[in-house]
Order: sequence, then structure tokens, then C-alpha cells
Amino acid sequence: MTSIDLLPSLLGFAFVSSITPGPNNLMLMASGANFGLRRSLPHMLGVGIGFTAMIVAVGLGLNGIFEAVPWTHTALEVFAVLYLLWLAWKIATAAPVTPDAPEAARPITFLQAAAFQWVNPKAWMMVISALTFYAADESLGTVLVVAAVFGAVNLPCISVWTVLGQEMRRILTSRARLRAFNLVMAVLLIATLWPIVQAL
Repeated sequence: MTSIDLLPSLLGFAFVSSITPGPNNLMLMASGANFGLRRSLPHMLGVGIGFTAMIVAVGLGLNGIFEAVPWTHTALEVFAVLYLLWLAWKIATAAPVTPDAPEAARPITFLQAAAFQWVNPKAWMMVISALTFYAADESLGTVLVVAAVFGAVNLPCISVWTVLGQEMRRILTSRARLRAFNLVMAVLLIATLWPIVQAL
């Protein structure tokens, strides 16, 4: 089957995998609750663009490095665990934004979000699955089609989580509630590490 024949299936896979919970979406919901949609835009764009670039890079052969030098994959997994733990700590200890100190806490930047895709276990699962099922011939054309579909679908999906977090600000009106919410988000983010821990 051609990439055109598989397009409806690819669109469905991109939507389901992008909209379901994972590290990116949990972090964006926390960002929306703490900083709002506007200040979370660089984070959102970093996820969308960074993930799309990751598909292209892996599809064009970067994954071969891990096959040729296996220890690099293990090193990446260890770094992913440490980085996710740091991000969970950052979320759990985020200082609430107040009128007298609006810049006391800062959302994740574009570059941080883009770089995070390389240590995000769900992102790796999505990339490998998408390329295996929809770009099996490893041609430039099919890889770019997969990347373009995810680029178009991913950003609207993750935006839903950011807006959801922003809407929750109506409930998180006290410092105690916001801190409790951040703690729950941090615990859920740590829970996403289970697949990596099992693989180590």
C-alpha cells in the first residue's frame, strides 16, 4: 500500500497517540495551570516542532547509531530517568505566580521542550511505531509524510491539555490547591518512567 492509502490510518494513529496522556501532555497541563496558555506557547511549540524533527532524524537513520553502539541507548535511558525526575521536582516545587512576583517561576522554554523529546519514552514509542508501520521503506518521501502528519496533528492535540490546565486555574485559586495539583502532576510524571525502569 502507498503512503496515500495509509493516510487515514496514519492520521488516526497520530491523533490517538498525541491526545492521550504522557509526559508532554502532563507537563503542558501543569504549565497551563501555572502560567496560562500564552506563557506556555514556547513549551507547546518546542514539543510540536521538536517531535516532528525527531521523526525526520530517526527516519533518516539516526536510530542506527543506537543499533551500532548499544551503550548509547542505555546512556540515553539513564539520562531520561534523571531528567524526568528533575522535571518532576521542578513541577512539584514550582512557586505560584502572583501579581507582585509574576516572573518568580518560569515555564519550560522552546529549546528545553524540543530537547526533551529525545528523552521522552512516549515520544520514542510514537516515533518508532509510526516509522515502522507507515514508513517501512525508509524513503525520504514517506518519512516526510509521517513527519508532516504528526506536525499537523500534534500541536492541536497538546494544546487541548494546555487549555485544560489553564481552565483549572478557576479551581486552583489558593496556593495550597495549586501546590497539591503540582504535586499530583509530578507524581504522574514520575509514573511515566516505569517503562524505562523496566527496560534498564
